[in-house]
Amino acid sequence: MTRPATPDPAQDRAGRSVPERLAALLHVVRVLLGHGRRLVETVPERAANVEFAALAGVCGTYTLPTILARLQRGILRAMALERYLLSRAAKGREIGFVYPRERTPAKPPAEPPEGEAASEEAASEVPGGRPKPGHNEKASEPGPDERAPRRPAFDPDDLRIPTPEELDAEVRRRPLGRTVLAICMDLAVIPSFCTGVFWNQISDTLMNYGGSFPTLFKMREYRETTFQKERDKRPDTWSFAWKFPPPETVREVLGYMIGELPISDPFDPLLATAPP
Repeated sequence: MTRPATPDPAQDRAGRSVPERLAALLHVVRVLLGHGRRLVETVPERAANVEFAALAGVCGTYTLPTILARLQRGILRAMALERYLLSRAAKGREIGFVYPRERTPAKPPAEPPEGEAASEEAASEVPGGRPKPGHNEKASEPGPDERAPRRPAFDPDDLRIPTPEELDAEVRRRPLGRTVLAICMDLAVIPSFCTGVFWNQISDTLMNYGGSFPTLFKMREYRETTFQKERDKRPDTWSFAWKFPPPETVREVLGYMIGELPISDPFDPLLATAPP
């Protein structure tokens, strides 16, 4: 006797069809969102434990208000991404991959013929050379905006929480992988905190939708450095090895490995998170 085919939950929810890649990304976002909400609830009561250093090290500080501010921002950003994905799912619109741009290598500057001095046209590009005839020196001076230091794309010390409207606009404008990357950095998501299966899902998301592993690792390195400076002033914490915690330590600190907590039906639009 032939068994009936197993129904596809992604296509049999009241006749709705959820695109495959979108459903996979929505699952990742929902797991991250659940993780962030759980952290906000448990961090204050766990902050006094020595093992809390494993989480504080990823956050870059022991300072609880700073950790909670980043968690709140990560939750709000995940909510905005969830809303965006659900709006596309309602229309049956799939998400596309984001491929790295191919950059054309810059041409090296032409060198003057051997034995000839640099021409006046090129003099302003030579250290100590004379400016071009008619060269406006004032026009070449940097303006006020150019003199001011530019804020990096992701400032590790920036604790500003954008409005829901700003986050919605950011999600629409950025590659989806960059938004997931920002969520991971705010919610202290690193490989050793995740199940192997879920970290692979995050890796696929970053690779396929414009995320940046170097940015993630640089942030991790920066926060480890800042955390170590705080830790050096707290001899009472030196007995605990906070780097690369084993799964049993992660479960003691978080209560779970990220990816272990069950989530509700990821295709139910009633779960869409409205702006606060």
